Amino acid sequence: MILLAIESSCDETSAAIMVDGELKSNVISTQLIHSEWGGVVPELASRAHQKSIIPVVQEALQKANINKNDLNAIAFTRGPGLLGALMVGTSFAKSLALSLDIPLIEVNHMQAHVLAHFIEEPRPQFPFLCLTVSGGHTQLVWVEGPLNMQIIGETQDDAVGEAFDKTAKLLGLPYPGGPLIDKLAKEGNPDKYQFPMGEMPGLDFSFSGIKTAILYFLQKALKLNPNFIEENKADICASVQKTLIEILLRKVKKAMREKNCTSIAIAGGVSANSGLRKGLQELGEENHWEVFIPAFSYCTDNAGMIAMAGHFKFEVGEFCGQDVSPLARYAL
Repeated sequence: MILLAIESSCDETSAAIMVDGELKSNVISTQLIHSEWGGVVPELASRAHQKSIIPVVQEALQKANINKNDLNAIAFTRGPGLLGALMVGTSFAKSLALSLDIPLIEVNHMQAHVLAHFIEEPRPQFPFLCLTVSGGHTQLVWVEGPLNMQIIGETQDDAVGEAFDKTAKLLGLPYPGGPLIDKLAKEGNPDKYQFPMGEMPGLDFSFSGIKTAILYFLQKALKLNPNFIEENKADICASVQKTLIEILLRKVKKAMREKNCTSIAIAGGVSANSGLRKGLQELGEENHWEVFIPAFSYCTDNAGMIAMAGHFKFEVGEFCGQDVSPLARYAL
């Protein structure tokens, strides 16, 4: 089974080839133009996808040494994401599938993040808990099978990735700021400043409160010392990162107890954060859990994870028609 996968939910244009469940190529074109604006501009993202999608698909085919006429199906991200960006990938996938007379497989982007764990060894055994963290989502997902997942906890306002990026913006760091906070945090004192946890009931999360607390903290400190941020940037980053990670790990511990589970995985762009990876590994050692952390290349948006989800759907014959349309909001 030879599968082409396309990912275009945000600001990465990506294509991958998977043969019988083995990833043969995974090409990603990152849109650098958004750094000028301090965040992703939807219209610019759509135009960049239109420009990049054909070269990216061609490169994926060439790297895998596959001819487009050899393809058995095309998987694509239907949502969630930026509607204009999703329209480019969806329209391309539909057109190519129609011209080759092969089936289409629509994929939920968040489901694909979880299934990225099955691209390479070690692969988790079902059931397991997955913490999915990105710029737009923060979810605790109970995974009983590749196509059987349930959200048992999620953010009620902002995502943890947004909290990282907004903090970076307040500190004057360029976009994307999350990785820069992670880098600076390694040089700072994580106990220097304290921020409220904003505990939510059950397994849900909330990050709007800590974002506001960070804003007021910086405003107050800058009134007393206009150079406060520059003089304490590493300590601020370390303290913010420690607080955000602690919020995530507290809920993980609670969910693992409630589900009597011993296997935990992380997925999504924020799973590339070194502090979160280290914190989860330490928590796993303390509680004798199996911890699954994806390779960095599968943390951020990529077509490899779309291909993996498409592979599982192909196996059970779960295809969609040419009347399919993208969804900016697409529940797991």
